[in-house]
Amino acid sequence: MSMAGEEHTTPAPKAKALPRRTVRLPEWLVRNPLHAGWAWTGSWALLIIADEYVDVAGWAWYVFVGMAALPTLACTVAVLQATPRRYLRPQKESVLAHFFVRFLALTAAFLVWGVSVVASASISTTVQALAGDSERAVTSLGFNLLLAAVPLVVSVLWMALIVRCAWFLRRLRGWRQAPEDSRLPKKFLRHSPQLRRVVVGLAHPGLLLVAGLGTSILALFLGAVELTLNVMN
Repeated sequence: MSMAGEEHTTPAPKAKALPRRTVRLPEWLVRNPLHAGWAWTGSWALLIIADEYVDVAGWAWYVFVGMAALPTLACTVAVLQATPRRYLRPQKESVLAHFFVRFLALTAAFLVWGVSVVASASISTTVQALAGDSERAVTSLGFNLLLAAVPLVVSVLWMALIVRCAWFLRRLRGWRQAPEDSRLPKKFLRHSPQLRRVVVGLAHPGLLLVAGLGTSILALFLGAVELTLNVMN
């Protein structure tokens, strides 16, 4: 029996939670993601070497180089993007290690500054010798050299970024193919354990160093340097 004036409210039906779809991947890839990454990188590296003899196309070399490093780079970006910075705080770093790392960084910065000063003086002398007394020719040749140096500088910076990312990956997940005590967030691909295993396996510091640095070194010595020499000639 209900009292007069009392309103009855019917509870709203609960919305059914939609089941999350997990990504189904081949079993061989889930079991050996790192081995698959090495095989992928090696196959594209063979195509890069073959292109030097067959000369498929002018742009094919860039595609081969990019594809060789694509899986490990994409997985590394996914892992690092999902990891907060607090996960990378050093826990057992001593005071001596802290200052020694800073010492190495300052020494490297001084060496880079010294090389840049010597290179600037050399480039200035070369431009003056090639262009003569024409101020317009000196300016034009200087800008051409600057544009030619852009791929070289970008390649060097990219190599430094690859090394830095590999260093963080080593601290996050170690060197094993399927780390059991990784410092990755628990919620990272929690609802897709197979995809998580593949992504973590491909985001390997060793694979990243080989594929990323190999790509950068090829681009540095076969692309940027050749472009610079062509402009100089």
